[in-house]
Amino acid sequence: MDTILGVVLVLGVMILVHEWGHFIVARFFGVRVDVFSIGFGPRLFGWKRGATDYRVSALPLGGYVRMGGQDLSEVDSGDAAPTGAPDELMSKPRWQRALISFAGPAVNLLMPILLLGGFFWIRGLPYQSYLDRPAVIAAMSKKDPLAKEGVVPGDRIAEINGQPTATWQQLDERLAKVSLESPLELGIEHQGIIRVVHLPGEEFLKGEARRWYAPVPTIVRDVTKDQPAARAGMRVEDEVVSVDGKEISNWNEFVGRIQESGGKPIAVEVKRGEKSVTLQILPELGKGEDGQPVYRIGVAAAPKEMWSFRKVTFLAAFQNASQATWFGTEELLRVVGKLFSGRLSVKQLQGVVGIANQAGRAVQEGSFAVINLMAVISVNLGVLNLLPIPILDGGNILLLTLESIRRRDFSLAFKERFVQVGLVFILVLFAYVMYNDVVRLLPTHS
Repeated sequence: MDTILGVVLVLGVMILVHEWGHFIVARFFGVRVDVFSIGFGPRLFGWKRGATDYRVSALPLGGYVRMGGQDLSEVDSGDAAPTGAPDELMSKPRWQRALISFAGPAVNLLMPILLLGGFFWIRGLPYQSYLDRPAVIAAMSKKDPLAKEGVVPGDRIAEINGQPTATWQQLDERLAKVSLESPLELGIEHQGIIRVVHLPGEEFLKGEARRWYAPVPTIVRDVTKDQPAARAGMRVEDEVVSVDGKEISNWNEFVGRIQESGGKPIAVEVKRGEKSVTLQILPELGKGEDGQPVYRIGVAAAPKEMWSFRKVTFLAAFQNASQATWFGTEELLRVVGKLFSGRLSVKQLQGVVGIANQAGRAVQEGSFAVINLMAVISVNLGVLNLLPIPILDGGNILLLTLESIRRRDFSLAFKERFVQVGLVFILVLFAYVMYNDVVRLLPTHS
């Protein structure tokens, strides 16, 4: 039930928003809209208002807006050829048709700002609960500059440049004001005694050391089939507790233990529900994103997020929402770049099954998880639909741009072939991603 509710809230609403973007701009330019459909295939139910049939169709994997006099080469055009009537899509200038195509993705990119901004204003700005706790170092890398100064896990960062840091939140705020060029004085409390450690600001701030410090337990979110973790019996939702008897405080420490294994078997203790399970895993040597050899076991994980909320002003709420949306867009563009360059496998993508699984989990975790996932899906719909791939909005904008440059339309046969290529590409990609989604859900055995 949680999964069904999650899919309706996350995927259904975001698709509705996308199609509404096309619809509202089409109506603004005086284009007649014959069908507004959530889903594809046979009509299940709906109502008609004015010239528009608002319907829910049998296959809830998307949606479409069918406009009067739509180009017959488009997959959702129906079989009514344009007549040249002034309220038909093909009677409008190309720039208006391009804006109609752009409107769907544009609304998807605007929606996260509204969703997150509204949530931040009403509920508060979320932050991880550990930020209210004392800044006690949970774990450290062997390459940590503080480790070289004799600092050990369990020590507390009590001061930065003479200013007290009572909590992790204060620590982050103090570090945000430190210049890379300035020397850094850290007051480290060890067994009740504070001593000062001097470090170059750049060495500490640009390094990855601080990623080890926070006490954030790690939950396994994905287990790759036929990889060491899957063969050992690790499952999604396992919480990593220890490696070879040494407690694990966060994901970076877990990765560090895997790298330090040198390819030898490791005993990974996980919490599975109320049970404790120990798995014998043999890391395998592979290539990292930078092409360098690394040991890995074939899992993806995420912090166990315990949220607190801080009240903020209306302006601050929407500023933070805008920043989060921009950051998410940049991250997605980086992922797309890695896919096209071959640095990231298509196997890492998730389709409807994977999204449904995430949506169900988000419903269980609470309102912020649902809102956050809706924002992520909306950004994905906005950015991916703008890619210049035939059948997507970006492909249609590309075609209209090329027609504007050559000052005449392409032939119907060319446009049909253009759309067919895109349709085949999308269907093959969709089938492959869905297959991988299903495989991830299949039980694995050691």
